[in-house]
Amino acid sequence: MGFQNVTETYQEETQPGPPSNPPIYELEPPVPLNSPEVFSSNGEYTFDAFDTMRSEAPIMWHPEEYGRGFWALTQYELIKQVELDPATYSSQRGGILMSYGLPEVPRHPLLHSSSLNSLINLDRPYHTPLRMEHMAWFRPDFVAELRKKVDTKVNELLDDMEAKGPVVDMVESFSAELPLFTLCEILGIPEADRPKLVHWMHYLENAQYQAQQEGLGNLSPEQIMEFMNEIQALFDYGRHQLMDRRANPRNDLLSAIAHAEIDGEPLSDEFLDGSWLLIIFAGNDTTRNSLSGTMKLITQFMDQREKLIANADLFPNFVNEAIRMVSPVTYMRRTVTKPTTLGGQALSEGDKIVMYYAAANRDPAKFDAPNSFDIERSNANEHLAFGNGPHVCLGKRVAIMQLETAYQNILRRFPKVRWTGKSELAPSNFVHAISNLEIDLGG
Repeated sequence: MGFQNVTETYQEETQPGPPSNPPIYELEPPVPLNSPEVFSSNGEYTFDAFDTMRSEAPIMWHPEEYGRGFWALTQYELIKQVELDPATYSSQRGGILMSYGLPEVPRHPLLHSSSLNSLINLDRPYHTPLRMEHMAWFRPDFVAELRKKVDTKVNELLDDMEAKGPVVDMVESFSAELPLFTLCEILGIPEADRPKLVHWMHYLENAQYQAQQEGLGNLSPEQIMEFMNEIQALFDYGRHQLMDRRANPRNDLLSAIAHAEIDGEPLSDEFLDGSWLLIIFAGNDTTRNSLSGTMKLITQFMDQREKLIANADLFPNFVNEAIRMVSPVTYMRRTVTKPTTLGGQALSEGDKIVMYYAAANRDPAKFDAPNSFDIERSNANEHLAFGNGPHVCLGKRVAIMQLETAYQNILRRFPKVRWTGKSELAPSNFVHAISNLEIDLGG
């Protein structure tokens, strides 16, 4: 049998049930990790809960109200072991999200399908050649050229912030803008169309927040219809751009996606939609939250800021240490393909594994004084914020370049910039979603 879309092979149990094997640890979940509100209620990650789990139950059974339940991993070495064994721990069989929603919840069919049909949800042999089709736009030489444009954009944004300041919302004025600009440059989105992408990204973020706050059952028919129409417009635009690239190839990532093949065949419409959705979210969300989270760190650890200002050679390590501490992606999921044992725990085929990168990046067995921000940390670049193994983040060089370029300019122009202490996290158990961060440019 040839390649099938992930939606045709995806398997998920939506009924609660006991674990397939008796848990070797008795610890109950300290907090409900499948609740988005848990990760936004106090403005910080639940690091205390992760510490408890890592020390008392590094592979812990976590029940679900609308699912079979999952095994939560919080130990660095266990997570790395799973990442490096895709034959046993599949991305394709169950996708990379904890859940893809309940069938009875209103959702746009394209949104569900495209969440599954994309590169990040593929296993070998299909994953590797498709990934290679994307690689040219993430190689060092391309990123070096892209840095020049990013540097110019950073200073334009800082000019605008200075004119508005001294107190501004960093997310609105900077962190939400820079990754979208960079993404549009890579994709080849015409400048005249870029405000549309900004609108859709902001709309979807606000719609998600509203649904979390009010509950899906309380949304009006008009709100649901507006959401469906905006989603359709987003996918229509992406499909139009990709079809245009098939007819008129250009030197951009959209053309590479449009002409990519799986198993000798052009990508299906479902996979084109999935590729579009993945790249605009993966290329935006994580960098945006890393930019904002880093501002909190250089305010909380002033001694490290002074070291950085005094020694520019520390910038590359500074960026890796900031990404380790922020951990912009909270988790990734895998599905067990055959009976196995992990960390002494027996697992069965079909078991859901959820790897908490945010916990792994604070594992004291890997990182000394893990809660301290140390820009001279010798192994800062061994964090798992970008994942590991065959699915390591394709755009990590671009993300690192943006953070380095941003903070080189921020600290050059505003060496006394600081976070005021006011911030908000949007409800999300998947990403560290900083929705507001008030900063003072410091005169």
